[in-house]
Amino acid sequence: MIHRPYVMWPDAALRTVAASVAEVTDEVRAIWDEMIRAMDTMPGVGLAAPQLGIGLALAVVDASDARGQAVRMANPEVLHASVEYRVHDEGSPNLPGVWAKVSRPRAVTVRFMNAQGQWDRKDFVGLWATSVQHQIDHLAGRMFFDHLGRVKRDMLIKKARKLRRG
Repeated sequence: MIHRPYVMWPDAALRTVAASVAEVTDEVRAIWDEMIRAMDTMPGVGLAAPQLGIGLALAVVDASDARGQAVRMANPEVLHASVEYRVHDEGSPNLPGVWAKVSRPRAVTVRFMNAQGQWDRKDFVGLWATSVQHQIDHLAGRMFFDHLGRVKRDMLIKKARKLRRG
């Protein structure tokens, strides 16, 4: 098996706050490797552990053109967000077939524990920033459609259910 199956909406795991990671172990590194394989097969630009049913605050992001530049993060948190926003079409393998335009800060500074188990901070801009914020939302039990108004959110969920039934 290349990676665990994606947890499908409305599974409660997608609404559960992920547990903090105390230290980066070989097990954590193996989970990150699995997450990168899952992200690359989507193909996507980020993935959070709860999307695979793993209740830990782990995320990977790779918005590079060439791939292979994944940033591995444990316990990521936004320290600073730009006042300038950008709109991007967002989706999720947990709710396949639906996308929505979501507005998020164009740039963020994020603090996280890196692959060496040390606290790090990094600036993300553009698609990188959008993806890291999307993953942090997953770790907090939020989905991209939570940024939409109620009518748009309900329409999107209804469309996803219809697609799932075939």
